[in-house]
This record gives sequence, C-alpha cells and structure tokens, in this order.
Amino acid sequence: MPLAPLARVPDAVEMLDRPAPFADLSDCLDTIARFNACFGGRFLTLRHVQRLIARLPAGRPVTVVDVGTGCADLPRALVRWARRAGRPVRVIALDRDPDMLRVARRYIADCPEVTLLQGDALSLPLKPESVDVVMSALTLHHLEPEPAIRFLGELDTAAGTGWLVNDLLRGRLAYAMVWLVTRLFTRNRMARHDGPLSVRRAYTLAETARLCEKAGLFDVRLYGYGPLSRLCAVRVKR
Repeated sequence: MPLAPLARVPDAVEMLDRPAPFADLSDCLDTIARFNACFGGRFLTLRHVQRLIARLPAGRPVTVVDVGTGCADLPRALVRWARRAGRPVRVIALDRDPDMLRVARRYIADCPEVTLLQGDALSLPLKPESVDVVMSALTLHHLEPEPAIRFLGELDTAAGTGWLVNDLLRGRLAYAMVWLVTRLFTRNRMARHDGPLSVRRAYTLAETARLCEKAGLFDVRLYGYGPLSRLCAVRVKR
C-alpha cells in the first residue's frame, strides 16, 4: 500500500527564524551554503537567472536583487559568473536579519558589485520594475500561505524582466534525504533541526501553483526537480 503524501506542517518555527547565538547562526549559514552548492540548489538558481539575464541586451548593466539572501552565497556566485561571461551586473542582497547580513558581509568581501540591504521580503524597499531580475532561494517555505502570496506579489512588482523562486519540494524522499545529510555532514544543531523541518514546511508544485494564482500570477512556469528535492517558479515579464 503506497504511503500517504507528506503533509505540510503549518506554523512551525525554525531556529533560523528565532534569535540565535551569532556563532551558531554563522555556522548554520555556512552549512546551508555548502549544501546548496553540493546538492544542486545553487546551480538551479543560477541557471534560471542566467536565462532571464540572456533576454537583456548584451553589454547593458543588469540589476539583480536576491531576496532573503542569508549569507549571500548566491550573489557571490552570480557575480563570479557575470565576470567570466563579461556581463556587467549589480546585485542587491536583501535580508531582514542584521546578523545574517553580518555573515553576508564576509561572503561578499571581494565582490564590490554586491550591495547589502536590510529589508522585509513582504514589503520590498524597491519601486515597481526598478530592477531587472529578482531571485529568491529557500525563503518561500518560511512563509505561511497568506504571507507567501504577498511575497510572490512583491517579487513580481519589483522585477522588470522576470523573477525566480527556488525552494525545497516537499516529499517523503526529500525529508529522508535531508534528515540523513544533516546527520552525516554537519554537527550544527540549527541545521540538524531546521533541515528536515524545512522540508515539512515546503510546498508541492500544485500548492505553489495555487499560491501564484492567488497572487494573480497565472503565467508562472513551475519546474520540479525530484532527485534534487527542489522546485523552481519562474515568471518572464518581458
């Protein structure tokens, strides 16, 4: 008899969403960045963002905002790609937590193209269509449905060319994989607690589609990457 789908756990609170000792937070963000690189999350984000950037005229400076940047490993990776590709880029790394931005400052020390900005993902300090591309990774699952709908609307309003959301894809296999990885490859208590819980808080493709529709976004393309336990939502505006 097949197992029932893994139910979403509403209103759960991850340790990253609460005040934590800075050393624990910094180590946890380092762990997330390492896992993001090793298990394909960073690759997926960059691939979709590169496709959005490719729609813009070559040589024109591109402005990208990373919402919920954490330690800013994605902005750093994007800048390094842009340098190799010869694409002028400016990245705004936004997070509401000042301690996360302290960690991010270390990550982007050699990236003058990145500007750190404290701000709320549910009320972005950006004018409509004032940036080319908006990206956000591993932020959606932190939000309950109503805030998630508002979040998607904020991303869409700010982006001129398009936006990308990359997040975990809830499922039993994803839960088992994340539980195992966080036991084998890190001793950080926050990562061990938050990793499996993040999967339980994440949305399925169908649930994400409904969130987009409730935000008035009916042409969002959804991609499921089962082996990587990831989903990507992409909207091209022009």
